[in-house]
Amino acid sequence: MIRLDNISANPGARKDRKRVGRGNGSKGNYSGKGCKGQKARSGFRMKPGFEGGQLPIIKRLPMQRGFTNIFKTEYEVVNIGQLNGFEAGTVVDMVKLVEAGLVKNGLKPLKVLGEGELDRALTIKADKFSATAKEKITKAGGKTEEVKHAAQAV
Repeated sequence: MIRLDNISANPGARKDRKRVGRGNGSKGNYSGKGCKGQKARSGFRMKPGFEGGQLPIIKRLPMQRGFTNIFKTEYEVVNIGQLNGFEAGTVVDMVKLVEAGLVKNGLKPLKVLGEGELDRALTIKADKFSATAKEKITKAGGKTEEVKHAAQAV
């Protein structure tokens, strides 16, 4: 009958930890600590990033400090000055921009920026618009529609 007081681990499932530095009799001549040196002494603790006294990599490569934001979203960017090639009244979305060659492949979200002038009324669908782009599009008689994930429409 199995009870909590007679349960034991399988043979070989639990190993005793290696007791290092407990005299010559336990592990031979150097007591499991290798030869002489800093690591053979008692109380030794190597600080993280310590490289044996040579100049650490964090100081050798000062320009590599900082971090890269892995959550940054990169946008496909189109300026409104480039949209004058479309007919007035056209609905401009990611598919039309890829066909026109203004956007590479349409995998990233689309952002419309306000550089240039727009001389026709267009309905533009994008993930984001800059404030000046919105202003210039409405001034030309067009409309802006914020569509999430316009890139997936391609």
